[in-house]
Amino acid sequence: MAKRGGFPGGMMPGNMNNLMKQAQKMQKQMEETTKTLEDKVYESSVGGGVVTAKVSGKKELMEIKLDPEVVDPDDIETLEDLIISAVNEALRAQEDDYNSSMGKISGGMGLGGLPF
Repeated sequence: MAKRGGFPGGMMPGNMNNLMKQAQKMQKQMEETTKTLEDKVYESSVGGGVVTAKVSGKKELMEIKLDPEVVDPDDIETLEDLIISAVNEALRAQEDDYNSSMGKISGGMGLGGLPF
């Protein structure tokens, strides 16, 4: 015969309220951290500093700087590769910072990708 009433798993109403408060606190911390991270700028240089890329915390490319010595009309492919590498490294730095910051808030529960 099935039990009536109560909460699944034997949880008491007070425990559910505490859990909801913790979730709301975590959500607020995540929102604040996201706003802070969106304002940051991530920079990466490759090729000994001949190509530098800057991306925002919103994963938007903001700037590319090229040392004139890297601009060789006979070797455009190397320049293209350096640009891709610099942008990808800056994006990785942003992603690592985001995941690290969210991991601290969620206690390693892997909630960084959730939209709250």
